[in-house]
Amino acid sequence: MLRGLATVSFFAADLAAAKRWYTELLGVDPYFERSVAGSPAYIEFRIGDYQHELGVIDRRYAPHGSATGPAGAVVFWHVDDPVATFEKLLSMGADVHEAPANRGEGFITASVIDPFGNLLGIMYNPHYLDVLGVTDPSAG
Repeated sequence: MLRGLATVSFFAADLAAAKRWYTELLGVDPYFERSVAGSPAYIEFRIGDYQHELGVIDRRYAPHGSATGPAGAVVFWHVDDPVATFEKLLSMGADVHEAPANRGEGFITASVIDPFGNLLGIMYNPHYLDVLGVTDPSAG
């Protein structure tokens, strides 16, 4: 059935600005870009331990009836320091969706609304580290 996260897709009305913002945040350039009729339409980053894909699509191609503001599911990306990451996101122009919250047993979650209206979740998840066989986050 479900075998793993393949691609998380966000939408942005200004794809060039989204490319700059996510390139700065992630520290890597998109590995894939696609244009339609000479106009940028899609960019995709591979990130993290499993090279999961984060795609950003020009909002012109959003399915009919898609939310134009933050809505729906929040995908949480594991980070080693959720408070520092949350502060970095805010310093880059993201807005608070949910401030860092201790969920017990080592879990900390937070989420922001990126400058393009997408929900971006971050979390510290000890189970994520268990899967990697890492006990010291600085070693991962």
